[in-house]
Amino acid sequence: MHDEVRVVAGDCTATFDGRTEREHRGDVVTVVKPDNTVLVHDADGYQPVAWLTRAESVQFVDGVLDAREGDQHLRVEVHDEHGAARHPVSRAGVPVGGCPTCEGRLVLARGSVLCRTCDDEYSIPRDGAVLDESCPVCGLPVLRVERGAEFEVCIDRDCQSIDDRVTERFDREWDCPNCDGDLRVLRRGGLIAGCERYPECDTGFGIPTGVVDGTCDCGLPVFETPSGRRCLDTDCAGA
Repeated sequence: MHDEVRVVAGDCTATFDGRTEREHRGDVVTVVKPDNTVLVHDADGYQPVAWLTRAESVQFVDGVLDAREGDQHLRVEVHDEHGAARHPVSRAGVPVGGCPTCEGRLVLARGSVLCRTCDDEYSIPRDGAVLDESCPVCGLPVLRVERGAEFEVCIDRDCQSIDDRVTERFDREWDCPNCDGDLRVLRRGGLIAGCERYPECDTGFGIPTGVVDGTCDCGLPVFETPSGRRCLDTDCAGA
C-alpha cells in the first residue's frame, strides 16, 4: 500500500524547457512523488517555482535531477545539498474503522475504502455513504445506498451484494411497458430493469439513485432522486 516520495533540499538551479524556458536559482526543496510528478518549492507561497507532472522518466545522477515528459524537460542541479531523504507515503482518507484482516486502520479515500497496512481495498459507489457500523458477518464497515429503496450492505460485495438485495426487492416488480413481459433486475455495466423477453423485446431502463415514490401515469415507478422526481423511463414526462 505504501509508495515512496523523494525529497532533496539545497541550493539549486531549476531549469524548465517546454513551450518556454524558465530558470530559477535559490534554496529550494524538490519533491518527487510516486507518480513521477516533480515539484520545486521555494519560500514563497504554495505554488512551486518549477514542476513537471507525471514525467515519463526521472533520474537523479551526480547531483542532477533530470525529468522528462514528451518535449518537456525539467533539470534540477544541486550545487549545495542541505539534505535528502526517501519517505513512505500512502493514500490518506477519512478513518472508517479497523481492518479485520490485519487490524490496521481503514480509510475512505477517492471512492474506495482501503487499509493503510495491508492490500485490502473495496470500491464504493459515488452515491454510497459509509456508516459508523460494522458488518455482523465479517466486521467491515456497512454501506448505505439507494437503488429503488434504501439498502445497508457490507462494503465487501463478496460478503453482501447490492445487486442481490435489489434483485430480491424489485425483480419482476414492474411490467414491461412494451410487451406482456416482466422487468428483471440485471447488471449491464450498471443495474438495469430489462425485459425478460430480450432479445425479442429490448426494453431496458437504468435503475437510478433514489427511492421509489409512487407510480407514473405510464405505469412505471417514479423515483425520488437527488436531482428531483423522475420516471424510471427517462424519456417519459409523466412523473
